[in-house]
Amino acid sequence: MSTSKESDELRRLALSVLQPGFVGTEAPDWVLRAIADGLSSVVLFSRNISSPQQVARLTRQLRAENPSLIIAIDEEAGDVTRIESSTGSTRPGSFALGAVDDVALTESVSRDLARELHAAGVTLDYAPSADVNSNPDNPIIGVRSFGVEPDRVARHAAAWIRGLQSGGVAACAKHFPGHGDVAVDSHHGLPRYDADLDTIAAQALPPFRAALEAGVRAVMSAHLLVPAYDEHVPATLSSRILGGLLRKELGFDGLIVTDAIEMGAVTGRYGIEGATVRAVVAGADAVCVGGENAEEATVGLLAGALAGAVRSGELAEARLAEASRRVREFADWSTGLAGSVPVDPVHGDIGFAAARRAVRVSGETDGVLPLAAAPHVVELVPTTNLAIGKETPWGVAVPLRERLPGTTFVRVDQQQLSDRPEAVDEHALAPATGRPLVVVVRDAARNKWMGRALADLAAARPDAVVVEMGLPDDSGAGAVRIFTHGATAASGVAAAEVLIGGHAR
Repeated sequence: MSTSKESDELRRLALSVLQPGFVGTEAPDWVLRAIADGLSSVVLFSRNISSPQQVARLTRQLRAENPSLIIAIDEEAGDVTRIESSTGSTRPGSFALGAVDDVALTESVSRDLARELHAAGVTLDYAPSADVNSNPDNPIIGVRSFGVEPDRVARHAAAWIRGLQSGGVAACAKHFPGHGDVAVDSHHGLPRYDADLDTIAAQALPPFRAALEAGVRAVMSAHLLVPAYDEHVPATLSSRILGGLLRKELGFDGLIVTDAIEMGAVTGRYGIEGATVRAVVAGADAVCVGGENAEEATVGLLAGALAGAVRSGELAEARLAEASRRVREFADWSTGLAGSVPVDPVHGDIGFAAARRAVRVSGETDGVLPLAAAPHVVELVPTTNLAIGKETPWGVAVPLRERLPGTTFVRVDQQQLSDRPEAVDEHALAPATGRPLVVVVRDAARNKWMGRALADLAAARPDAVVVEMGLPDDSGAGAVRIFTHGATAASGVAAAEVLIGGHAR
């Protein structure tokens, strides 16, 4: 074989293990060329989506270059949504489903999502989160988890996988070996999970074991340090965790895909090229990239880094070939899975029904609910992590105003309150004089500024109704408290219905 042919084959192998994103609602020429040159996967983000019909055209355009192309999306159908990023998800998220604790409902919701994704041409969904949110201060998981108990998360992760895959879309359990007990956002820094082996086995691993038993064929690694297994490198870059724990101990033989490789937890120390090479050396089969770095140059850089690592001896060519084989096997399986399910673009009302079932109300409602008049709504707005689209709407005020004309509202964030503490009086309390006050929060217990603002508002208006759209807490602020267990559009509608006289447990 000539040197040129060897180089071409090595580049094809390197391209085949990348899962890049791109910009635009049509496939750029460079992506089509890369597919022709060996790229086996692409990832869609909200920037690639304007309508279901447009996504279907885009995926047909991509798949014309390779009928077995893996087309992935990071769609949790909760606060993290791509397919509905401009409107908010019409389904509740994982924590809400866990609160209902009806595995048949969870399976129905994920199957409903699968019908939408399948009709749009998506074959792999980076969901569900199999993380147990055991740390209430976790800045990255929260309501993306099905709950705080391993057993609950395990049964609902398995149900989600069954529902999604019965609808023709492959699932991906994340973030292995468990991202629930951390206090650092891995987009920016390196979290640590300092539990011992027995605690990890009891707390973090049961949902992943359940996912494997449910037939999941893809697992996403976590960018976090787990010293009980590897004191030196994050899970994504650790052969002890990917090869030892996941492959040998748990017996997983499917596709290992990295969390976004440009995240600070791995690039801060190794750079994007070094992290990519180290991940494949450690046992990852596919490298997700492009949430933030979505240019042709990035794909060229990473393909070149992998090929260069083979030439230098840092990465064994056999390991790269093995990763490429696993990608190809997964592509063939997921294509067959998609082909076994009829296309059905119509989804039902299961998402809104599920969101209604997830709402809980505490406090004495007599004389408070339903609202006797159009209220003033104050929404306290947190800074969300990078997994949640900044463009994705959330809240209760808009759906409430649609149902109760005359409703007014204001949104207040931490910076506004810091700059002008009197904003609470001017924009929250004064407009609510003589009418009901509804205060909407999102993880008030974790966002200390929000908790203080809520306490001030409740002290001034003890008759206020508080809607918590994040993790529930027991602060007791407000005359009545409504818990939605997530901030999706469906959850906002469910809360609005309770405010005007609907029913919740």
